[in-house]
Amino acid sequence: MLQLIRKDFLLQRNVFFILLPILFIYLLLDTSTTWIGIIFSIALIMNAFSEDEKSAVHLLLNSLPYTRKELVTAKYLGALLFAVITLFVIAASNWIIHSEGMQWAQLVFSISVVLTFVSIAFPVSYIFHSKYLGIAFIGLFVIYMIIANTFVHNLQERVINTARTIMSLEVSNLYMLVFLPALLLYLLSWLTSIFIYKQKTR
Repeated sequence: MLQLIRKDFLLQRNVFFILLPILFIYLLLDTSTTWIGIIFSIALIMNAFSEDEKSAVHLLLNSLPYTRKELVTAKYLGALLFAVITLFVIAASNWIIHSEGMQWAQLVFSISVVLTFVSIAFPVSYIFHSKYLGIAFIGLFVIYMIIANTFVHNLQERVINTARTIMSLEVSNLYMLVFLPALLLYLLSWLTSIFIYKQKTR
């Protein structure tokens, strides 16, 4: 199973090196490291997932001596490692550029958001296809913009303030109220994805 995770990292090398200059530009523009970490982590994770959906890769994976449980588990472990490594790189880069790292609250919040996203995205992608997930999120974004511009004019400000309020909690409370529920959801999602993938035909 470690070879499956290693395979994902090797496949994402080129993507990471392409995203790295973009990451530095955002950091130079003093963009929030929290949101950069979330977006870049999700981009790498979903790109790795979509690579395995290609018919040739899918057939190859299912012909290897791995159970479907191992294939799904490798995806979930790999996603967690992608998030941790991406946040570490962002924290280190931010230290180099601005001489300041990421606070523990930012790291815990970012990991929690990524785990929550993956918990929803992976089961949906196993049922349908990750490209439909992208279409769904574009649709949700359009709905969000309509609501923000028509019905709740300060919706974006409310979302930002809610995130700031969560990150202002003590780290111990943040672990209990945000990270632990996200981790439990992640474990439930893993079990759900195993069940879904076992029911699929090759």
